Amino acid sequence: MYQEREESSERRTVPDAVRSGPFHRALSEAVEHRGLSLSRIRAHLAARGVSVAESTLSYWQRGLRHPSTPRSLDIVRALEAVLGLPPDSLVVLVGPQRRAPDDDRRPSVVELRQSWAETCSLMDELSESPGAVGNAKLDVVTVVDVLTMTGQGRASEITSTMVVRAREPGADGFVVTHQDEDGTDMEATTVSATDGCRRGRVRRSTTSPGMVFELLFDRSLAEGETHTFAFTLRLAASVRATCFHRTVRARMSAYLLRMRFDPAAIPARCVKTVREREELAPVVSEPLHPGPGATVSAYFEDLGVGIAGIDLIWE
Repeated sequence: MYQEREESSERRTVPDAVRSGPFHRALSEAVEHRGLSLSRIRAHLAARGVSVAESTLSYWQRGLRHPSTPRSLDIVRALEAVLGLPPDSLVVLVGPQRRAPDDDRRPSVVELRQSWAETCSLMDELSESPGAVGNAKLDVVTVVDVLTMTGQGRASEITSTMVVRAREPGADGFVVTHQDEDGTDMEATTVSATDGCRRGRVRRSTTSPGMVFELLFDRSLAEGETHTFAFTLRLAASVRATCFHRTVRARMSAYLLRMRFDPAAIPARCVKTVREREELAPVVSEPLHPGPGATVSAYFEDLGVGIAGIDLIWE
């Protein structure tokens, strides 16, 4: 039986960048030298009891993020072993780290998708004050999205369950922005609160298939308190979907996206993706395969600011 072996540092040539840095270049060359995909490296780390998101490894390798916590350094040390590098050869390249000035900045939706201009203004309208960033008092911890697809490849229902944590006292609701495929009739789209909230104001864009709505909690949250709520969107007049993405506006611990297809209309390909911006190529691209019940699932850990979801390719 074939089994991948983690070769010792004595038996491997160390890439030049590992000696001189910077960290992201050293990691990139070491990964290429080892000849493993990020998914296989992640599996090797998991076998050592080290959990890390594939997107995090990709960000480190591209220099978009840098290990900066004690846990991150533990991951780097495990990476050295998996990649067949001498102990601390990558750790010494990390160096003393300072939080990047924009690490916790919450970008406006318009920064992530320029075509949402009117939808963003609707979000401002429902925020506490004009121009304020919605949901500023809350961190999104975990999200589960479940999409039900029709025999024409259209999304008929989206159910979302969200776990949020109050950054400061007084948070008592959440503003949701939904942007659909071009051609979708947003007037025919309805939203209902299903658990832990009640529906507030709803605003629909007149220039794009977008809508914004409030979900109100029964009480204000204390600082550090978590709250779970759920809602359902029903799309009576959607068009065939080419993707479903969630815009991540601040660091999120976990995101699970499930798509349930009609057995008569399963895409030729489903691809799990993470992008920094809508117009950029994905930093994570992983094929997905429908399982029993014609369902595909994409699970993401430790997401940073960007866009995560599933791309659909039809025949």
